[in-house]
Amino acid sequence: MTRVLIHGLGLIGSSLALAIRDAQPQVTIVGSDRLAATLTYAKQHQLVDEVTDDFSTAAIQADVIILAGPVSVIRDDLAILATLPLKTTVLITDVGSTKQTVLAAAKPLQTRGFTFIGGHPMAGSHKSGVTAGRADLFENAFYFLVPGLAPQAAVTQLQALLVATKAKWLTVTPSQHDRLVGQLSHVPHVVAAALVNQTQTALADSPMGLRLAAGGFKSLTRIASSDPTMWTAILLNNPTVVVAQLQAFMATLTAVTTAIETGDGACLKTFFTAAKTTRDHLGPERLGSLPNFYDVFLTIPDRPGAIAGVTQLLAQAQLSLVNIHILEIREEVDGILQLTFGNAATHDAAIALLAAANYQIVRKS
Repeated sequence: MTRVLIHGLGLIGSSLALAIRDAQPQVTIVGSDRLAATLTYAKQHQLVDEVTDDFSTAAIQADVIILAGPVSVIRDDLAILATLPLKTTVLITDVGSTKQTVLAAAKPLQTRGFTFIGGHPMAGSHKSGVTAGRADLFENAFYFLVPGLAPQAAVTQLQALLVATKAKWLTVTPSQHDRLVGQLSHVPHVVAAALVNQTQTALADSPMGLRLAAGGFKSLTRIASSDPTMWTAILLNNPTVVVAQLQAFMATLTAVTTAIETGDGACLKTFFTAAKTTRDHLGPERLGSLPNFYDVFLTIPDRPGAIAGVTQLLAQAQLSLVNIHILEIREEVDGILQLTFGNAATHDAAIALLAAANYQIVRKS
């Protein structure tokens, strides 16, 4: 019987445990965590079959090891694993948000002939900890795989183990991964947090201040609510990439500032036009064979039951949603409802259904 050790039973680790249990009932799942309360909860709620606070002993017995802690902890875990008499066939993977530092930490293991596959599921929640785990957390989410020296057979084995996640697999190199997530995730988190902090300071003398924040400001800065400890660790483990990208971003802000100061309307219009053109054309048709999501944006009145009406209509037609998001909704003003679908057929069927029901579709991509 296959033994899978999941070290770190936070949101990601517990969700992986539930996904494996759903599709692989014959697998024995062992949970390891530094918090005794977490282990107790995981065992009582049958997230795992066994729990342990002895990572090293559990690792020696495991067929698959999933390192699901923060990147700094993952690096320490890899150093420990490199000293242990692991099974020669063991498959080791992680879920860290940066990959170059993790792959570097895995080299001693690989030198000894052990198989390591870097991993990073691009999924999360505003909730955290073992109690937040759920089997469908990764459904339709991008899941980066960084095989490095691992053979394709090992990649296939890992994907088979995690089949119930229903994730969209993307195979990349460590540098590709860190550059992509740096620009699309790490820098936006810095920008969002900076905007919130700067706005708090700028409006500190206003009696209303951030209480007026709504719509675009809330949508733009939503990710500033993320875990400060986690994001500190992420940025410190991707410094070269993030620093270069932030410097480029600051150069753009400087250029816009200069255009405003000098009254260069043409420059400003070019700036906004380029951004609008790029943003309006985000979508699968621009990404070749890369798996993507399909969005529909429609106006939605601010009244009780409005969103339920849309979801019920889709449910009756058996059209499955990947995600739903309210954009810029305020009192007495219609908001925008963003509906995300997993494939083009469902996307197109939803558009036809909603249009027939007289919903105003403002954009589709």
